[in-house]
Amino acid sequence: MARSLLLSMTLTVLFIGVVSARDWNILNQLKGTTTTTKTSETAVVSLKGPNLNGYCESWRVNVELNNIRNFLVVPQECVWFVQKYMTSSQYEEDVERAIDEAVLYLGKTCCEKKTCDGMDAWIFDIDDTLLSTIPYHKSNGCFGGEQLNQTKFEEWQKMGKAPALPNMVKLFHEIRERGFKIFLVSSRKEYLRSATVENLIEAGYHGWSNLLLRGEADEKKSVTQYKADLRSWLTSLGYRVWGVMGAQWNSFAGCPVPKRTFKLPNSIYYVA
Repeated sequence: MARSLLLSMTLTVLFIGVVSARDWNILNQLKGTTTTTKTSETAVVSLKGPNLNGYCESWRVNVELNNIRNFLVVPQECVWFVQKYMTSSQYEEDVERAIDEAVLYLGKTCCEKKTCDGMDAWIFDIDDTLLSTIPYHKSNGCFGGEQLNQTKFEEWQKMGKAPALPNMVKLFHEIRERGFKIFLVSSRKEYLRSATVENLIEAGYHGWSNLLLRGEADEKKSVTQYKADLRSWLTSLGYRVWGVMGAQWNSFAGCPVPKRTFKLPNSIYYVA
């Protein structure tokens, strides 16, 4: 009788274990096993639990693959992870690998300074492509955990203190020296032109052909449509757009499709 009771209890425990494993979810696990910490320096709430590194890395990678779209904020339990990545040497390595691929691609194009006809073009976005917004997120302590305060963000942009992304100045000038016309296409508003120009020059960029910012009419469009329309305009003028580099998928979406795109990592925010 005792053996039968013991066997019954064992099977019950095993069954519960199977059900628990099947229904297991990392977010549910956070309820009872997480440790919440908050630092005054970053004001970032960090939630850490079993296998959370893997969960947050999977989330970040799927953002970069454009599988996760239109997210308003970074999942709260992954804010600390995004901050750690975006301020790490791994982020800088990932940017450098993208730059290396762009350099290899440049070697395969037919544009050389001696033979260019002036109609070969390259497009750069600005924020988190040429200029880094990481200092803004450091000072505001959100790193995607809150919706971007556009007014506050534009006030920071107007200060013109954004640093260049690692190794991006070198790539910019290599492209320019090969004879490409460089167009800067940004979703920044037109009233930020002077601050943007000064910031770019201070960071080491100069010699671009045109800086295209959003006017009042453009604000009625989605960022994706706005950037696609500018590519269409450039091609209508006869420019051959060899490459587009940006940190958001909206830099590449829509027609006409660029010959080649280079996506830089950015898990902090998503702009459609």
